Amino acid sequence: MASHPSKIVPLTALAALVADGSSLALGGSFLHRGPFALVRELIRQGRKDLEVIKQSPGYDIDILCRAGALARARAGIVAMEGNFGLAPWYRKAVERGEILLEEHACATLTAGLRAAAFGVPFMPCGGIHGSDLPGLNGWKQIMDPYGSGESVYAIPKITPDFAVIMANEVSEEGDVRVYGTSHWDRIMSRSAKRVLVVAEKLAPSASFREQPELTLIPHFLVEAISVVENGAWPGSCWPHYEVDYPAVEAYMKDGPAVLKQHLDSAPETREAAHG
Repeated sequence: MASHPSKIVPLTALAALVADGSSLALGGSFLHRGPFALVRELIRQGRKDLEVIKQSPGYDIDILCRAGALARARAGIVAMEGNFGLAPWYRKAVERGEILLEEHACATLTAGLRAAAFGVPFMPCGGIHGSDLPGLNGWKQIMDPYGSGESVYAIPKITPDFAVIMANEVSEEGDVRVYGTSHWDRIMSRSAKRVLVVAEKLAPSASFREQPELTLIPHFLVEAISVVENGAWPGSCWPHYEVDYPAVEAYMKDGPAVLKQHLDSAPETREAAHG
């Protein structure tokens, strides 16, 4: 069997692939299994004018707003979850007009990503009748051409520049394995132009061949990977670790030095300092 070159790169190199103005579909949900190490590295590298595309962002979109790195968002529910309520810096950015928001329901954003993944210009979506979202976003209502009398909304395709996924395990070649719920990661990886991955662990390539049904994203879709232990911190990555609630609480404090302190205390920063 022919071998494939390794796609493992340092986190700094992974972030360097993302140019200013890029749109990013970020995997995970709220505080759970998000590619947060990559998000923080984008901030450290001074990236600007980014767009987040995600059904349920929270910490990731909030810290990008706090750092002044975000220009646009297409999102459903946005919250820090649990004890922490709404995402305050995201909310301030929207209220002040610092970012352009295209508000979605989780289902409509998923429909747009599916359209891109399936190679069609739009995807029908129900369940939003009576909402202001179609009017705000200019979504067109179409009647069932088969005569049922029912109507749906046509959600335009959404094609992110990058899908960035947090994985439990990867192979050198780029196969991706996720334990527990995969949230919207699969459809993100199929709709985006390029796929980047942050992974907790490197696993033998043979293990992916022995259990191919566990591969969420095949290697041929993946451009590059960084293996970063605790890469979803301060969120969870089941079954490796839970949410670091004290760290989230410390991040939520206001003050000029809080963001830098938070970035400096991240696992990838400590690892680089000791490596």
